[in-house]
Amino acid sequence: MEIQILGSLVLVAGDQRTSIASRRVRTVLALLALSPGTAVPFDQLVDEIWADKPIGNARNALQANILRLRKLLELVTGRPGDELVRTVGGGYQLVVPADSVDAHRFLSLAKRGSVKGRNRPDEAIELLEEALRLWRGPALFDVCDGLRCRIEAARLDERRLGAREDLIAAKLAVGAERGVVSELRQLTAEHPERERFSEQLMLALYRDGRQIEALEVFHHARKRLANELGLEPGRALRQLYQAILVQDRMLG
Repeated sequence: MEIQILGSLVLVAGDQRTSIASRRVRTVLALLALSPGTAVPFDQLVDEIWADKPIGNARNALQANILRLRKLLELVTGRPGDELVRTVGGGYQLVVPADSVDAHRFLSLAKRGSVKGRNRPDEAIELLEEALRLWRGPALFDVCDGLRCRIEAARLDERRLGAREDLIAAKLAVGAERGVVSELRQLTAEHPERERFSEQLMLALYRDGRQIEALEVFHHARKRLANELGLEPGRALRQLYQAILVQDRMLG
């Protein structure tokens, strides 16, 4: 069984894909899947599900949702549900390998790709593309009501952007400048606060013989940073601008 949370929450077993109609059951599974093999306390689960609407007998209500989750997992996997979701101490534990959750596979692949990018960009490209293919939409798309889910979704979405930065850096390292320009134009428009995308776009344009356009990217980024965020360009972006102005041979 695979648990997919990089998008809407889906269970996958063989060719079968199963969505979960109950928002509360989705939330319980999402929290457990974020830390498989680790007990999640009762109180944390209750707060995530009912923080905005405190209820009486919250423990009983939680147990009812756990029972529904166990029945669903048993139906999908054919294994006893109480073996997959165990009661441990003061909480519940999802007993599955970490790599059966797409988010954990993504994080592992992205980390390996980032390390490979330092000296093996060709291998980094393969790892990072595999990592990014796991995404189907915003993380925890249909289970983001609770605070912890919102925090974890933001963390995963942030790492996704970091993986895209690392992938583009690897492609620039192997001379694929022309192929990343269109993507970088979109990314700089969507994420003006991430100066690395602007740096990468400037470098890609410069290496493609488009020096004037590369310099224009800097001026546009500086204007957006000032108008939308009240910031000045960082040191790396300013240094790259100066290097392009003088056509520094170190830029390749």
